[in-house]
Amino acid sequence: MSHGAAHSAGPDEGVVALHPKAPTIRLVIIGLLILGLIFAPWFAYPVFVMKLMCFALFASAFNLLLGYTGLLSFGHAAFFGGAAYFTAHSAKVWGFTPELALLTGMAGAALIGLVIGMIALRRTGIYFTMITLALSQMFFFFCLQSPFTHGEDGIQSVPRGHLFGVIDLAPTMNMYYFVFAVVMLGLLVIWRFVNSPFGMILKSIRENENRAISLGYSVISYKLGAFVMSAALAGLAGGLKSLVFQSATLTDVSWQMSGEVVLMTLLGGIATLTGPFFGAGIVVTLQNYLATSSFPVTILTGLVFMVCVLIFRRGLIGEFYASKLGQKLGYRTET
Repeated sequence: MSHGAAHSAGPDEGVVALHPKAPTIRLVIIGLLILGLIFAPWFAYPVFVMKLMCFALFASAFNLLLGYTGLLSFGHAAFFGGAAYFTAHSAKVWGFTPELALLTGMAGAALIGLVIGMIALRRTGIYFTMITLALSQMFFFFCLQSPFTHGEDGIQSVPRGHLFGVIDLAPTMNMYYFVFAVVMLGLLVIWRFVNSPFGMILKSIRENENRAISLGYSVISYKLGAFVMSAALAGLAGGLKSLVFQSATLTDVSWQMSGEVVLMTLLGGIATLTGPFFGAGIVVTLQNYLATSSFPVTILTGLVFMVCVLIFRRGLIGEFYASKLGQKLGYRTET
């Protein structure tokens, strides 16, 4: 037997042995992250952390579509901003409680997602992406001219109200833990969705759509289901943001917002559950601490993005998952 044949018969050198306590270590890491968010208001400005959590949920909702379904949308600002308007209007004008206002925003975002999805999913690739951008811009001009949005002034002084008619959300700490609970619930829904049979089919469609069709799956229906779910969760994030800042403005539905969520997801790592959270943290932190600086935030954000693309092609968390340490802990990326 030749040396080459003997070498090929050996164990696969690319396989990294799983750490014997990998599940426990992963649970400890998750627990520490959750504890960090619980006690964050004592060490950081609570409104800043609430904004970070809202955008983390937004990026995670977008990642559900891009990372696990393989669909790149440039129209997610319509869902995020649309739900912000619906939530703000229902809370201020109709007097809805916070939970009902959020549900109204989610329902509105899901409806917009259904309409846009039914139109855009008739095409694939760059054509799908450009259709979502065009329809999102149409919604932007609708919000600009519609009376209930108050045009360029937006909806201001939105009351946070009383949760279930009992808990006053006007105090910052009460609002913080409400946002924390909703965001954790949203991330749990995304995790369950991704790891369900439906999620497995979405991954198979992403990897080989023709094979999924040959197996008898209605690919369009599954894509539309993922699109609407992503829109609804993006709407939940937008509704939360409108309650946190007590306003809904045209910035929430602008095309720049769609670009920001793409940036957050790519920086953190697509097809990872925690990647969008870290990506949102980077972008929101840069925006917050450079807001009073004379240096253009967009330029620095672009430079950070270029560095990550050149050095961390899978995103920050994606590269960690692909490293030997990440594999030892049982992490994996779907990309």
